[in-house]
Amino acid sequence: MQKLESLYTDLLKEIGEDPHREGLLKTPERAARAFQFLTAGYQQSVDEVVNEALFSSDIDEMVLLKNIELYSMCEHHLLPFVGQCHIAYLPNGKVLGISKIARLVNVFARRLQIQENLTKQIADTLLAVTGAHGVGVIIEAQHFCMMMRGVEKQNSVLTTSVMLGEFRDNAQTRSEFLNLLARSN
Repeated sequence: MQKLESLYTDLLKEIGEDPHREGLLKTPERAARAFQFLTAGYQQSVDEVVNEALFSSDIDEMVLLKNIELYSMCEHHLLPFVGQCHIAYLPNGKVLGISKIARLVNVFARRLQIQENLTKQIADTLLAVTGAHGVGVIIEAQHFCMMMRGVEKQNSVLTTSVMLGEFRDNAQTRSEFLNLLARSN
């Protein structure tokens, strides 16, 4: 923590600020804590998050969890991107507790990322953890690196998807997923 605080102090000096002025006195400490929180995914493991919340089930229909808020940091500019993640899977004898699905999103979102890789990491992990017949993941997010700098486009939304197993191989399954998403969004 002290190393991060020192780096933030140096950063403030480099941009021409006085880290000893009243408004900035505790900024390096606060910024270091915030950065640790925003990158907490590096300190978490999938096993720790799943925590034995995988349950036997004979359900073989689609499980869909929509509108999972996510906050991540662009690895190129260290600026946030924020949005929603939609996840569906076809169980194969096991279902995962729904809060664990949302926690899996956080494990990977709370790392320096690009959205394309984040989408794939979530899909690959859910497939590996559940042994599902298929997984579909769609993320829609706004990127502050496009909003605050560069092209300064305030309303652009990047959509990424990864379809695995039956979601990739079976057009009917993929279509069901997309139709369910469209119904109440």
